Amino acid sequence: MADMRRRTAPGVRHDFDALFREHAPGVARTMYAFTAGRRGIAEEATAEAFAQAIAHADSIREPVGWIYRTAFRLASAELRRERRPVPEMERVEPVSTSLGPLVEALRELSPNQRAAVVLRYEADLPVGEIARRMGMNAATVRVHLHRGRSRLRELLGDEENDDD
Repeated sequence: MADMRRRTAPGVRHDFDALFREHAPGVARTMYAFTAGRRGIAEEATAEAFAQAIAHADSIREPVGWIYRTAFRLASAELRRERRPVPEMERVEPVSTSLGPLVEALRELSPNQRAAVVLRYEADLPVGEIARRMGMNAATVRVHLHRGRSRLRELLGDEENDDD
């Protein structure tokens, strides 16, 4: 297995051990927020994204963005597949009553809107980096952010600030 972690795209060397140590916590936090507190889905999507990156290492040029895009895709697929109430035992950390409305509102956004909002406001990333991680151009990210914030204002009321 150790030799698999060292496989790389032609002419490029990726140390997946170091990438995992450096980026897995951020990917997991982002997926946790993206899934609106579904810890099991977040952890599974993170782990599977890294596993797939190792399996496809010879064709990946930019692994961090690839891992984020894969994790978003995996988490979205799982959320679509489950479309049922969150099992109580899956909630490792209860959502505070002050965050409850926000978590519910995030669930109402499209996957791309939710991903953009989470990366911008939870991970505190600039639009260019969000675009890289989501695999789309910056203008599209700005559209998702605008629509996501507008929808959140609709759902949560006008007290939310547009501090972009």
